[in-house]
Amino acid sequence: MEDQVSDEPNGILSSSGGRTAAAVGIGVATAAVAAGALLLSRSSRHPHIDTDAPNWTLDKSSDGSRPIIGKTQLVGAPRDQLFKAWSRFEDFPKFMENVERVETLGDDRSRWTIKAPAGKQVTLVNRVTERVENQAISWQSEPDSDIANAGKVTFADAPEDRGTYVTLVLSYDPPAGTMGRLFAKLFQREPAIQARRDLRRFKQLIETGEVTTNASPSGRSSESPAEAHI
Repeated sequence: MEDQVSDEPNGILSSSGGRTAAAVGIGVATAAVAAGALLLSRSSRHPHIDTDAPNWTLDKSSDGSRPIIGKTQLVGAPRDQLFKAWSRFEDFPKFMENVERVETLGDDRSRWTIKAPAGKQVTLVNRVTERVENQAISWQSEPDSDIANAGKVTFADAPEDRGTYVTLVLSYDPPAGTMGRLFAKLFQREPAIQARRDLRRFKQLIETGEVTTNASPSGRSSESPAEAHI
């Protein structure tokens, strides 16, 4: 069962045309971290999380301008395996539908090429800001990224050796103009739904070595078989 969360995380900066890209990135990162803390605290108070459907969703920041998405998925694998898999950003296109490729740039930086409407592309240059072994990975955009964004993924043991809860929190702040309109169209598909689909695809890739077309546990046709589990 999927629940809506109405509480808003603290520390979210309001929109201002005078902010620099770096300031926007810090604000988005703060929002993502605050949202992640809220998601984890709520999950800890509700130990019986749905085993298939992700839960908690934060739809927007306090000023309504920056969507914040949080989703949790149970994956039948140990934390260390999932942490290693998520550390390989270049493998993200295997389970993230809108990600065409990810190039590692060194110094914990990577360039993400995202599919946009009308054959366009959006480039995100992200940097890992935190890496806690087998527990969490956080990242945020660099100033030369087309879209200010931040994310955090955490890994927590599920009870009774059922696997690992993977919680993904994303925040983004699209700019004005053409790029902002492209990004808005890209996310008309409902970002919370897309996050859920990507987590389910990640689950499938880890557990079965392939991703089915509809990204659901009962899907029939294979979309992009993996040579091996991530």
